Amino acid sequence: MPGLAADPDAVSLVRRVSRALNRRLSDLVTLLFRHKSAGSLGAVAGFAIAVVFAWKFLRSSPSRPRRPRPEPKRPPAGPAAPDSAAPDAVEPVGDSGKLTTRQIVVKRLSGCRKVTCQLLGAVFEEKTPEELQKQATVRPSMVELLLEISKYCDLYLMETVLDDKSEENALMALESAGLFNTRGLMKEKVLFCSSEVGRTSFVRQLESDFHIDTSLDIISQLSRFIRCQLFVSSVEGGQLAANVFNSPSFEQFFS
Repeated sequence: MPGLAADPDAVSLVRRVSRALNRRLSDLVTLLFRHKSAGSLGAVAGFAIAVVFAWKFLRSSPSRPRRPRPEPKRPPAGPAAPDSAAPDAVEPVGDSGKLTTRQIVVKRLSGCRKVTCQLLGAVFEEKTPEELQKQATVRPSMVELLLEISKYCDLYLMETVLDDKSEENALMALESAGLFNTRGLMKEKVLFCSSEVGRTSFVRQLESDFHIDTSLDIISQLSRFIRCQLFVSSVEGGQLAANVFNSPSFEQFFS
């Protein structure tokens, strides 16, 4: 019996009862063979009944309950460990808490993976197609920013030009600034067109996530199709759509 085996007191009791019953049974059997009388047979029968009831009583008696083993104490739970940062998570670096250019780019683009950007007024010092016919000058503060954007996402530059000379000036200025030295931005990703309608078509065909432009008309036309836009202008755009940002310069928005 598993319950009794686990209890030393119960085991000892059973052993004593068994020895007593054996002695008693031996005496009665000897008496039976010596005196084959009705009284002896009745005594044996009564003893057998007593043995059966005693055995049933011992079987049905509850064993002493086991004491539950104390569970090992666990150290108090400390603060939960923070989840692993997502690939696009932005964390301050350095004691000053400033963000790197890449971290700012990631934060501002908010997961956008394809960016289209106008050149005049945003990347170049020049602001009109007529100025681009003469020369093109990349704003010094734009070089590092464009390189980081081209590493993080698929970047396309575009502009409305009046002639082939304007295209040559634009490409030469971008190359001289070192923007084609990495695989992020290539000459094939610099697009030219002859009208603002063409520039709008470029953005839609490329299915851009984020577009940067100085033309309010283009920004307004694309607001229904582009996830986010940046309107580069020192003059506020008035009632802009909710997905359109406004900044006096490209650099200031990413600063």
